[in-house]
Amino acid sequence: MKKPLIGMLATVLVAGATALAGALPAQAAAEAPAAVSAAAQDGQSLSAQAQVTDTKAAPRAVNFAGTVALNNCSGSLVRMPGSAASDPALVLSNGHCLESGMPGPGEVILNQPSSRTFTLLSSTGSGLGTLRATKVVYGAMTDTDVSIYQLNTSYASIQSRYGIAPLTISAAHPTQGTSIKVVSGYWKKIYSCSIDGFAYQLNEADWTFKDSVRYTSGCNVIGGTSGSPVVDANTGQVVAVNNTINENGESCTLDNPCEVDENGSVTVHQGIGYAQETYGIPACFAAGNRFDLTLPGCTLVRP
Repeated sequence: MKKPLIGMLATVLVAGATALAGALPAQAAAEAPAAVSAAAQDGQSLSAQAQVTDTKAAPRAVNFAGTVALNNCSGSLVRMPGSAASDPALVLSNGHCLESGMPGPGEVILNQPSSRTFTLLSSTGSGLGTLRATKVVYGAMTDTDVSIYQLNTSYASIQSRYGIAPLTISAAHPTQGTSIKVVSGYWKKIYSCSIDGFAYQLNEADWTFKDSVRYTSGCNVIGGTSGSPVVDANTGQVVAVNNTINENGESCTLDNPCEVDENGSVTVHQGIGYAQETYGIPACFAAGNRFDLTLPGCTLVRP
């Protein structure tokens, strides 16, 4: 879990895959002026995104629409299953991608003012424009590795200006064997693999994550992919957020997460990446995208 570096170092270090993958940034994605007529072809309506697709249906095309590039990580424009078009928009990434630095074990960032910017991408990965945060709604690296930003605009305004609709966070636990896409807005790269299984506990240096998604070998993520949405290839919904990989086979060290089962047995999978499940996040949002850790069913760690 390397601390994010300045963008100018990325091109030198890109050959080395970095666990807690946001660790290695690259040059920020170039921002292009908004082109509404072209962008309109990239987005989908909120009502269409809200529909739950039969998981037995043919896999849908997954592209960069709805993803964003941070200055050191990847992320996505997301909505909860009950979000309305008029709600303030949200961006999902990793806790270790926060501009304030990586939260320590047990540390929770809650409603912290932020003016961070994100480059919104088209379906092909080109920059459409800049989105700006007003606050970090939630950020933590305890049990999970997540950051959630609230923007200064609504989903409807984003879709009207850029033709881009948010990705929907699934409220259902992901399933083993599901085909997934890890969509990195930072690198403009999409990784394809499946959910190999789940780690009861994932330990990396001082941090502990619970019930993590383990990838099959196809998703050999690298630095800068941290915060990428993990998208169910059948439904198009977000089921996890990419965050780490075991680089060289070490056990439970920085950049080398290990799995710990219910009995305390430790397993190492060199070269295998992991993501943190997101199905529990919608339970922490009320109407109007109001975040509330005291809501029934909300299990995110509290301050």
